[in-house]
Amino acid sequence: MFHLIRLITVGFISSLAVLVQADESKWVSLFNGKDLSGWTIKIAKRPLGENFADTFRVEEGILKVSYAGYDKFDQQYGHLFSNLAYSHYILRMEYRFTGTMMADAPNYVNLNSGVMLHAQPPQSMQFDQGFPASLEMQFLADEGKGARSTGNLCTPGTHVEMGGLLVTKHIVKSSAPTFPADEWVRAEVEVRGNEEIIHRVNGIEVLRYQHPQLDPTNNNAPATDQIDAGGNLMLSYGHIALQAEGQPIWFRKIELMSLEKR
Repeated sequence: MFHLIRLITVGFISSLAVLVQADESKWVSLFNGKDLSGWTIKIAKRPLGENFADTFRVEEGILKVSYAGYDKFDQQYGHLFSNLAYSHYILRMEYRFTGTMMADAPNYVNLNSGVMLHAQPPQSMQFDQGFPASLEMQFLADEGKGARSTGNLCTPGTHVEMGGLLVTKHIVKSSAPTFPADEWVRAEVEVRGNEEIIHRVNGIEVLRYQHPQLDPTNNNAPATDQIDAGGNLMLSYGHIALQAEGQPIWFRKIELMSLEKR
């Protein structure tokens, strides 16, 4: 009987390992660890494609946001956009804060970054536009001033629904704990078109919301440009964009699993 149980157990574990391996094979790397192939840069007050002062750089297999070449920040908010737009997928990555924020950046920038979802194309960004109309999974780290959740939602140029109600406030806090700045944190977001978006931190769900949509009254990330061009108010797809807003940060293991039905 013992041997039978052992065989069954070993067989179950082997089958589970095969399933896990099969799931892992569905993940596609969006970052090759060598260069910025597959991505487009747009920094406020800079032409499309210009990597001013080598803001986005790759070193030792890590994608780094650096301000070593800046004299001052001067509201030059930057984003690194995926060349492709996506609708139904799971995105995962690891991030780690490093260094200190630019002295002339707003205080909220301290140990603050994120990844933008359903973002407008970089080609449609205005020359001095700071943020794309999008949904941001916000990354924050411990400032030593008490609890500060990561994995929050920020809504430049957008709104969402939660529990059937329209949410118009700019920041929706998650249930995630506070993490030290120098710690690698695993962030994952499940995006199902216009239906629902789920944030996870270190494998634990921390926030979910539904029906992302453009805010036609927002001028900071002008959704009106997209609406005037005939865009749909409801957001079902868009680009992924890594943020550079005055605080150095590192990214690695940026991977995507498609949830599109074939």
